[in-house]
Amino acid sequence: MPVRRRVARNIWTSSAPSAFAAHWRWFFKKICTAPQPTSRPRSRARCRPPAMDMWAPISSLRVNIAATIPLCYCVVMDPFAIPSTFTTTFALEYGVSEVDMRRLYENAKRDQWNATRDIPWADAPSPDGRVIADELVDIYGSPLWDRLPEADRVALNRHVAAWRLSVLMHGEQGAMLACSQMVDIVQGADAKFFQATQVMDEARHNEVLSRYITDRLDGLKYPMPANERDIFDSILSESRWYLKTIALQLVAETFAVSLFKMMSESARDPVLGTVCKRILQDESRHMGFGMLSLPKVVSEASEAERRELEDYTCFALEKTLLGFFPLEAYQDAGFSPAQIDEAKRYRRETAASNDYAPFRKYFKRDLHGSMVANLARLGLLTDRVRPRLQKLGVTLPAS
Repeated sequence: MPVRRRVARNIWTSSAPSAFAAHWRWFFKKICTAPQPTSRPRSRARCRPPAMDMWAPISSLRVNIAATIPLCYCVVMDPFAIPSTFTTTFALEYGVSEVDMRRLYENAKRDQWNATRDIPWADAPSPDGRVIADELVDIYGSPLWDRLPEADRVALNRHVAAWRLSVLMHGEQGAMLACSQMVDIVQGADAKFFQATQVMDEARHNEVLSRYITDRLDGLKYPMPANERDIFDSILSESRWYLKTIALQLVAETFAVSLFKMMSESARDPVLGTVCKRILQDESRHMGFGMLSLPKVVSEASEAERRELEDYTCFALEKTLLGFFPLEAYQDAGFSPAQIDEAKRYRRETAASNDYAPFRKYFKRDLHGSMVANLARLGLLTDRVRPRLQKLGVTLPAS
């Protein structure tokens, strides 16, 4: 697991004037090399900024954006490198050659929004402190849930929300990096222009989710789960744009559209509802890129190439749909190993019987319906793919 350090930083005023650079390098070195507590290495205690404005010397010399955005005090992980090799295509013809793709680009320009200005950050949170609907907590409705005092239910709600939003936050950065590669790789100005707008969209999503966790969940950020790391290791090291597109704009974006739709409709914190609605309008557009760009690739693929497309689709689906259990959230909420085992067992039983709470049932139906329809439209819902989808629990129409 990556080494995590608790660091005080202001990511919006980090490029300090040169007169202060040496001072801040010394400051960060002092903080980062300070002895770390060993009694609870997994602890992510809530961090609050000190009363004094330690960043005033910098912010007073810069544009007044620092006055509108809070400091980020959080647990951070060391960055990691993913080797990649791809061919950059320089497009020299800038006119419209793909009308639908250019229209997608025009829509992206029209629908840009500002995470600082367009989210009502000052709105009051929910009265009881809940962030998401309790129905989105894995153990909701179980005997274990029924035994919890109200205060513990609220605490678990917030921890699970922080874990799920952290997963999405990391995914948005992964998407930003992948789309920045796609700008290089894809052919034609229309596709390059659109991918450039998606880089901006994903950066904004990364920013807004990070700020939400900082502002509304006391900076409680969780590390990247193994499955998420696996899929982005693959996407970012892959040199072919169409395989990146299958994993990102087809599988991940279809999942994201259904997830943000559910969260926007069920959020207990109105600010989270607004965040999810804003992100949702972008994700729907991103999914459109895959639906416009992939049909020709699939239809012209050889038998061997088609098998590779099918296998990569199933790999992406497996990594997206399986293996996401908020273990750290339950640990930080004070659950014992026996209680966590009980939670996992209840989750397995619920999945096997499809006895989900209403919000989750709607999400599953919407996700499976959209995923199957998109795969069928692209020609990827083949006899090789169908049984693998069924094994993942995806409901399929009759052949």
